Amino acid sequence: MSNAVEILKECEAFLEGHFLLSSGRHSSAYCQMAFLQQYPDKCAAVMAPVAEKLKELNVDVVVGPAMGGIVYAYELGRQLGKRAIFTERVDNVMTLKRFAIHPGERCIIAEDVVTTGISSLETKRVIEEAGGVCLGIACVVDRTKADAPSPIPILASALKLDLPNYAPEACPLCAEGKLPLVHLGSRKMKEQAKQTL
Repeated sequence: MSNAVEILKECEAFLEGHFLLSSGRHSSAYCQMAFLQQYPDKCAAVMAPVAEKLKELNVDVVVGPAMGGIVYAYELGRQLGKRAIFTERVDNVMTLKRFAIHPGERCIIAEDVVTTGISSLETKRVIEEAGGVCLGIACVVDRTKADAPSPIPILASALKLDLPNYAPEACPLCAEGKLPLVHLGSRKMKEQAKQTL
């Protein structure tokens, strides 16, 4: 675990400030996982313990939601010797545009960071509509809280970080008004989240 933290810091993938997460919640810390993806050797090292935990699960396909999960799905697929694919948004709806999941295939969702697990539900829906079986999530950073667990089981992560996150109306950073709210993710936010900008 500590090795993963050191690597994220080396890559400048751990940021501090005032951030809008893809869940719509606010945080004083953000893991910019694209910065880790610049370094394939470091990415492989961070994902190695995650792949090790998944070896006993008889996974058929690793599914990474675009954009954040694509590289991690590929790396897990490479280390496990399994097929790796990705879902992507069409008109802001997660779809399986380029690939197929065959009925009964056992799938793992590969994510960069999981805070609430809500985003992964979209990919789970796509897997199940194709007839696949969603076993759970594998991620680089697990930011879930004990009082707000992911609706899909997190089977393996490289790192568990207990970082603060807040509902927009309860955000102390918004109340202070000193730091602008920054959205670094690729997902289009719902109208309510947009209004907090």
